[in-house]
Amino acid sequence: MGVYSFGDFELNEESRTLRLTGREIEVQPLVFDFLAVLLRYRDRALSKEELLETLWPGVTVTEASLQRVASLARTILRQGGMETAMRNLPRFGYRICLDRPASSNPNSSPVDPGAVIAGSQILRARAAATARKWQEAVACFVEADAQQQVLTADLEEWALALECMGRPSEAIPQLTRAVAAHSAAGDRLRAASPAITLARIHLERGELPVAKGWHKRAAQLIDAATDSREHGLWCWMGARIMGAEAQPEQALAWAEQAFEVGKHLEDPVVESLGLIYRGFFKLCLGETKAGEEDQDFAAALGLSSDIDPIVGGILYCNILWACRSSGDWARANQWTLGYESWCKGHGLDDLSGSCRLHRAEVLGVHGTLKEAEALVRAAIDQLALDAPWATGDALRVLGDIHLAAGDLSEAEVAYRASHAAGWDPQPGLALLQLELGQSEAAFAALERSLVGSSWPTLQRKGLVLATLAKVAARTGRPERAKEVIAELESQPQRWPMASIRALTAEAKAELFSREDRLADAARELQIACSRWSEIGSPIGAADARLSLAALLIQLGDRTGAELELGTALAAARKVGSSRLMRRHDELKRLLADVQKEPLDSA
Repeated sequence: MGVYSFGDFELNEESRTLRLTGREIEVQPLVFDFLAVLLRYRDRALSKEELLETLWPGVTVTEASLQRVASLARTILRQGGMETAMRNLPRFGYRICLDRPASSNPNSSPVDPGAVIAGSQILRARAAATARKWQEAVACFVEADAQQQVLTADLEEWALALECMGRPSEAIPQLTRAVAAHSAAGDRLRAASPAITLARIHLERGELPVAKGWHKRAAQLIDAATDSREHGLWCWMGARIMGAEAQPEQALAWAEQAFEVGKHLEDPVVESLGLIYRGFFKLCLGETKAGEEDQDFAAALGLSSDIDPIVGGILYCNILWACRSSGDWARANQWTLGYESWCKGHGLDDLSGSCRLHRAEVLGVHGTLKEAEALVRAAIDQLALDAPWATGDALRVLGDIHLAAGDLSEAEVAYRASHAAGWDPQPGLALLQLELGQSEAAFAALERSLVGSSWPTLQRKGLVLATLAKVAARTGRPERAKEVIAELESQPQRWPMASIRALTAEAKAELFSREDRLADAARELQIACSRWSEIGSPIGAADARLSLAALLIQLGDRTGAELELGTALAAARKVGSSRLMRRHDELKRLLADVQKEPLDSA
């Protein structure tokens, strides 16, 4: 048994320790044995069969187990900038390639970590990245690059640090260099990984043609290695591109393929990314229960594994986009709180634009309007850097917050800006138009919103349909209203969300009121109140209570009307909504007038 010194590492077979710059690092037993055997036979390549027999003597295991061990070993080597030393030889095996022979002197002394770190910016950069001190890591990488200390593997860590700081566009040069360097070294498969990351960054910047170009470049680099981790990531990226091109069926097929590759390789990153998008596009296509199950399992799988902050953010964000788009506010709240905690635990103290946007909409639904407005405005600024395509959605949320607060002119400005940014601001814009007495325009806009197959259109369909039913009833289109309500109620498994059920109940109440079935309408509004309260939406509940109070006044139930008005007023004051308070005051005056009638007639 020997002691092998390579780069800044030292592996001691007798004591079974692995040190980096003199500091012992934790390593799984199989990963230690894998590195040891590669170093022992460093003068040649080892076949998969040899490695399987050496690591699992007398036990039958699949190549996926070996690939998983190799992936973990590469992660450890990356800490010392030695990731590229381990070569994967397609369809054969592995070899460790060193620029200088590894020392196997058992009496060699460990490296003094203080001396090495004091003289090496690259080691400082790697240490900072490992500790998730992203700002420090970026500063050290810049200095190390000026001193020509940066290796190819460091470029990807540098890019990761920039992304974790919310500056993904600045990572593009480093990733481009990494693709070129890996390709020049003959490691084409390894070059595919930064190419896929480039495709993702450009897609999130709304630069679809550029994203497709890098995706195609990755396909060339992967070539026939369809059993590789890179191929799984490439399939996942293909799903995202298909989604951006409004092809949900094809996107679902790509995500399914990514999941199968990850499952076969026992790679939790690829498996969870494939699964999270499989769930996302199932939700688009109406498979609500199956989609939610996929997403929840994907998050549990990925977040319980060794994943980087960007992958973790993708898992969380994907679920939250789906929750917000479908109006699943209870689930959105749970995942948003988990996301914030996770970000802080991974050195992401400055929340991303997407995270701020998710939290802002949840706060708005819960009635914390001032905080929600401040958060969404911060999100708009940040989204310009990390996800400009989502700016339109942030402006839509801003419009919803202004509408809830009663700032109708500000709401209209935000909705128009959302539309100008390429986003459909429905159903909020239609609700604003109802407030302004523009019910015909609201009806036409909602009908247009149902056209198309983009993921926001498909996932928001339930919310749009329920609002459309209400507007159709109000504009004298009872048959259209009944048709939409029947569609919603005939598919309870597709739209089980409390918010959609609340809106549907309000639409039915509108219909019943028009048909002079006031008692039935009041019953539906009581259901709506219960549903809004279920998801913690005081504004939705107050709106329904005010409508219920109006009906109770008509029915002559003054005590019931006063009760509903008092509860609605308390909610309006708490959330600071002038719109709700104005509506309350109008109904209070109406109730007072009704109470005077017996005296006047006497």
